[in-house]
Amino acid sequence: MEKEDLKIVNKGLEDEMELSGYRLCRWKLALVAVGGLCTGGFLFLLLYWMPEWCVKATCTRTAVRDADVALLRSTDEFKRWFRAKVRVMEAPGKNPYDSLVPQTASPQANDHAHNTSDSAPDKIIRNTEDQHVQIRYFTLHSTKYFWNDTIQNFEVLTGLEDLGMTCSCIHSKHSAGLGINQQEFRRYFFGLNEIDVKVPSLFKLLIKEVLNPFYIFQLFSVILWCTDEYYYYAMAIVVMSVISIATSLYTIKKQYVMLHDMVATHSTVRVTIYRGDSEMEEALSTDLVPGDVIVIPSNGIIMPCDAVLICGTCIVNESMLTGESVPVTKTDLPNPEQDKSGGDGDSIYSTEEHKRHTLFCGTNVIQTRYYTGELVKAVVVRTGFSTAKGQLIRSILYPKPTDFKLYRDAYLFLLCLVAVASIVFVYSLAMKIINQEPVKEIIVKSLDIITITVPPALPAAMTAGIVYAQRRLRKVGIFSISPQRINICGQLNLVCFDKTGTLTEDGLDMWGIQRAEDGRFHLSEAKAEDKSLVMTKFVSCMATCHSLTKIEGQLSGDPLDLKMFEATGWILVEATEEETAHHDRIELTYVKPPNQLLPPPVISPEQDMVNTSQELSELYELSASYMIGIVRQFSFSSALQRMSVVVRQIGERRMDAYLKGAPEVIASLCKKETVPEDFAEVLEDYTKQGFRVIALAHRRLESKLTFHKVQNINRDQIEKNMDFLGLIIMQNKLKTETPDVLEDLRRANIRTVMVTGDNMLTAISVARDCGMIQPQDRVIIADALPPKDGQAAKINWHYADKPSKHSNKTSKLEEMEIIMEDGHAMEDQRRQEQYHFAMSGKSFAVVTEHFQDLLQKMVLHGTVFARMAPDQKTQLVETLESVDYFVGMCGDGANDCGALKRAHAGISLSELEASVASPFTSTTPSISCVPNLIREGRAALVTSFCVFKFMALYSIIQCLSVALLYSIGSNLGDFQFLFIDIAIILLIVFTMSLNSAWKELVALRPPSGLVSGPILFSVLTQIVICLGFQIMAFLLIQSPDWYLNSDFYNCSAPSHADNSTEIIMNDVNTTLFFISSFQYLIVAIVFSKGKPFRQPSYKNWPFVLSSLILIVFLLFIMFVQISGIYQFLELVCVPLYWRVTMVIIVLSNIIVSVFIETVVLDVILWKHVFSRDKQGSYGVSPAGPTPQAGIDMYGSKCLSWLCCRRRKVPKARYMHLAQELSVDPDWPPKPKSTTEAKPAFQTDECSYQIEAVS
Repeated sequence: MEKEDLKIVNKGLEDEMELSGYRLCRWKLALVAVGGLCTGGFLFLLLYWMPEWCVKATCTRTAVRDADVALLRSTDEFKRWFRAKVRVMEAPGKNPYDSLVPQTASPQANDHAHNTSDSAPDKIIRNTEDQHVQIRYFTLHSTKYFWNDTIQNFEVLTGLEDLGMTCSCIHSKHSAGLGINQQEFRRYFFGLNEIDVKVPSLFKLLIKEVLNPFYIFQLFSVILWCTDEYYYYAMAIVVMSVISIATSLYTIKKQYVMLHDMVATHSTVRVTIYRGDSEMEEALSTDLVPGDVIVIPSNGIIMPCDAVLICGTCIVNESMLTGESVPVTKTDLPNPEQDKSGGDGDSIYSTEEHKRHTLFCGTNVIQTRYYTGELVKAVVVRTGFSTAKGQLIRSILYPKPTDFKLYRDAYLFLLCLVAVASIVFVYSLAMKIINQEPVKEIIVKSLDIITITVPPALPAAMTAGIVYAQRRLRKVGIFSISPQRINICGQLNLVCFDKTGTLTEDGLDMWGIQRAEDGRFHLSEAKAEDKSLVMTKFVSCMATCHSLTKIEGQLSGDPLDLKMFEATGWILVEATEEETAHHDRIELTYVKPPNQLLPPPVISPEQDMVNTSQELSELYELSASYMIGIVRQFSFSSALQRMSVVVRQIGERRMDAYLKGAPEVIASLCKKETVPEDFAEVLEDYTKQGFRVIALAHRRLESKLTFHKVQNINRDQIEKNMDFLGLIIMQNKLKTETPDVLEDLRRANIRTVMVTGDNMLTAISVARDCGMIQPQDRVIIADALPPKDGQAAKINWHYADKPSKHSNKTSKLEEMEIIMEDGHAMEDQRRQEQYHFAMSGKSFAVVTEHFQDLLQKMVLHGTVFARMAPDQKTQLVETLESVDYFVGMCGDGANDCGALKRAHAGISLSELEASVASPFTSTTPSISCVPNLIREGRAALVTSFCVFKFMALYSIIQCLSVALLYSIGSNLGDFQFLFIDIAIILLIVFTMSLNSAWKELVALRPPSGLVSGPILFSVLTQIVICLGFQIMAFLLIQSPDWYLNSDFYNCSAPSHADNSTEIIMNDVNTTLFFISSFQYLIVAIVFSKGKPFRQPSYKNWPFVLSSLILIVFLLFIMFVQISGIYQFLELVCVPLYWRVTMVIIVLSNIIVSVFIETVVLDVILWKHVFSRDKQGSYGVSPAGPTPQAGIDMYGSKCLSWLCCRRRKVPKARYMHLAQELSVDPDWPPKPKSTTEAKPAFQTDECSYQIEAVS
């Protein structure tokens, strides 16, 4: 492709593409039309399958701005081609954010220029008919791309975020809504606000399905067979194809309907649009455009768009988005312009950074809260497919293709079959010409060879194993939206796990508290619900610093917040609408201690027995006076790892701020003198024990801060100079099944990695408890620091703790080692103590940016990744895949959506809508689904290999039979083809795929592709064996010796075919029919293997029964002549001596095939030459050598020498890295050493240097 006018669209994004422009060319169109007619439409089909060829064959290259057709190619590893028609529309202006002449809306509402500064004049467009301009655009994957003259490229308009607005700009320029004209103008560009999942008609789906190359080939085959009068077989294939197409159409239609129903819930709802100056308008949600202001009703709504709250508070269920059904409190966007105390808090708005103020499409607003005289309002930010839910639906509608070696090799294998077919085609053509057959006969018979060699039933046979595996997975509660990935699961050698809710229980239990005062810790206390503590700031912080709310009288919110609040014993009271009507900007939520926790009122002895009602009244007044109102919430942020609240105690003028979050973060925001000196030691002690630790802090706010100021202040001005209050210690218990599952994976040589948002030391402790890190292993913490004050970025290495020594158990422990290409350990017999890297999300970000080549080495032994943000989890999965790991990801769907979609096999433990994009979903929230999925994946993968090998042998065997018969002017009969293909092949294929998975995971993995040593050896040897015995029978039947023997059944004299006419019924045909039929069954039985990946074949009773029936039937008709069967199958009776000879040939074939496959391949070559340990990332080796191990090693070396195998560079990147690191004296880094990034001007390959620091 020419580079001079090559544009890049979606630069830096997942769907980045190269774009080039083309104009339609009439003479090229005419040539293509003629070529299509001359080729009977085949050229049209070819261009339909190849978009690049279609565009280049019908168009000429032109500048992108003048293009009629856009040709796009993805820049990822798949290099997919797309074509799109460039259309032209007329609109009042070129930029949807330009303002029309104010007519029905205020100037403030129409101030939407790209330049958001106050001094910039607005660009005004007069809305007159004669000033309409033409705008070029094209649509691809439900996304519109508009031509932009400024950047000279096509761009996507997503919404208000295109403007790069600040938070204050949203309040000042976008809070008054749009006029009707402005709304209509923007609708030109953004279209209707709907996620339109169109369910295609059955006719459209049928046409698309039928135009599949596979069905076109079947159509060609059927026409050819009808020409050759093979009507019955042709009809059988037609019936099979119709059933296959009908099944496929039903499945596709069902998926479209399901997806359509999923988005229909919010596609069209009634909304109230705010037009400014208190003007309201009822409209359908489809009319909304970015910039509209909508009113959120008090009884809630399912959001039809993405919108940012500018006034009021909402309680939202975001299960569609995050996978967690815990209600979330959304607050209005801060307005820094109203914050008179200064500060640099006016940041650029983005839905990701300000998600706590953004209502996302498809999420359910349960209830709203508002102040007197003010409505709960939100500015529409994105609509349609640009919304969060729209992007989720797009990822399902247009998924990335599955990149797996098996599928690439399948095409290669088909090409090999086509090559074989071509050779036989030329041979048969030559034979027919030599025999001087009619031209029609020569063409038909020669082409028939191609349909024999490339079996039309191959795709159906290949999917059988996956369909059966999907059915078995469904029985154990695992559902898949991408069945093709089941095969990939068989190759997984690394699984990442989220911690909370995945490895550990979802809920947390309060273990205790440890308060701090005057820079010193008190002794730990078991309960916070104590009369002596009720008035303390510590308990007040626990009671107020949360995002809990009452929904239908029940407390609801984050489980951690719930546990913390319940531990105080306090009561949460929410103000009613009647109460808020008498106040301006009052607290919406109050908390207060129960009466029994409050100190009793002081009452004189004389009054003690006099007035009990007075005592109760005073007690009530005391309780009421100690009510604390929550004035402002700064919601928890994963990025900041903290949340805070501003509160006011009833009766006091000054307000307080309470802060809670990750201990390291909270301590950094507190005054140094208030943080105990032994803070780090106490925290480390708790986290090493696996406790979840949360720190609390308090600050008395200045008296000048009023309610209105607090509502608009930036959180950075609140969350500073805090007084450290202490620690809350919570227990997060391991799920009972976690250690056993991880042990199973470890024994199967599958690496396990923890990716969590929790504290580093807590994560390491949990990793040790669950067996992810063995007791004797070392943990190296990588603490990376970004460049600062002219110093380069660096990594400080230190060991988390000394591994416990178990000298008396060493011989029993198994050790994890990276196994190299030749199957030996990297350092031969030298045992070394194993190590694991642990790092935080901040360190991961620094290493990713400044130590890119070191990152790949670190993930080779990286086991714990703590404090990881959702996007960092996705980056980690990508990094692991970049070193050729097959990565699985198991999480609860909350913050793992990106990683679940990016991994080779993402398994969500949540059934909520957010995890719909995850390839696999488990109905039971347990990681026991992971081994089940891998076992079924391995079984499905091996089944695919078995079926592919069997279909390849079937093609070659039948091809040879026909080629041999062509040489004597004969062929297989129509009903012989029918019997072989229907009664033998299809029956065997669909029953041999029924073997279920082996009951346990083994330390080996099946080959990843068809073009691998074991597969090729198996196929080629069986081809040679079958060809050898078939040719032997062909030559023997034509020797005249056995004609002298008397026929036991008084058969008529055998008829030999002459070369002038094709005679089906002859002795050679009958011989090859019987021999080939038995050969199909032999290779099916030989290829249908059980352990270690599938259950033994004898347990697959449909396959065993089918094979036995076919063997008995073939032997029966061989020795018992039944005229009806013989006439139907066009067989002739041959002498008894020859029948016995055929049985001996078949028995010899069985013995040789079984010996080669089970003894030579499985026992000798598989174990010593084709060992899968070389690809197995981690192999589990016995701690001590055994005599058998020595024999195996000696045998392996001998065979390697015989096969001329030399030590070579491993194929997988991680194995290559392991080989390098095994000879690196500086790896792993020593304790208390530092790795510094080298300056950019140093150009040598290594970007870092390691230096020792005392």
